Amino acid sequence: MVLSLRGSFVVVGGNICIQVSDDTLFNLGTMVKYFHCVGLLKNTWDQVCLAFWQRYPNPYSNHVLTEDIVFREVTPDNRLISRRLLTKTNRAPRWAEKFLPKQMARLAYIVEDSIIDPKNRTMTTVTWNITHARLMSVKEHCVYAVNPDNSNWTEIKREAWISSSLYGLSRAIQEFGVARFKTSVTKTMKGFEYVLARMQGETPSKTLAETATEKARETALAAKEKAKDLASQAQKKQYV
Repeated sequence: MVLSLRGSFVVVGGNICIQVSDDTLFNLGTMVKYFHCVGLLKNTWDQVCLAFWQRYPNPYSNHVLTEDIVFREVTPDNRLISRRLLTKTNRAPRWAEKFLPKQMARLAYIVEDSIIDPKNRTMTTVTWNITHARLMSVKEHCVYAVNPDNSNWTEIKREAWISSSLYGLSRAIQEFGVARFKTSVTKTMKGFEYVLARMQGETPSKTLAETATEKARETALAAKEKAKDLASQAQKKQYV
């Protein structure tokens, strides 16, 4: 049987793939989910590059446990090339934990390569997981550049490829991976904004958890005061 696929050929991680839709590619019989988005930070490119190395810790990155620089080099054309190893607590979905050793099911090791090009004012990063790769492989490519409409802002073009080699569960795992990645992008942008505000001496916006805690505290205090009033009124009625 010959499988006929119509689409354009693209290269992903050195492999030739056929892109059949905006979010689906085929690589030697393995389906790859594709995600892309463009983000905007209202800070200069220089500020964003500086914040990139000071992102951790922040309230939106509690899952990042460690970061280690394993390689760094300045090229003859003044580009900074770095490689970092990150340890995160991104646990696998509960239904997939049985396929992994217990200690590995709750930890993930991520490699992050980056190239900062001050001449062209671009920063390119590539990240990928080196654990759980058979269960789910996530490769991310980002380009940070000066926003063409406002030179004081930074534009982030982000692409990701999510795949799984686990027979029978690959589609479910990929859908899970795309959903988690979208959530991660939101947290990453909020973390950037938090660090940038802190670097500039501003008060960072409160996290959702902090806001929820404050609202719960206010609600509890209001309920407590109301209960006091009701108790006071009930006591007065006893003496009328």
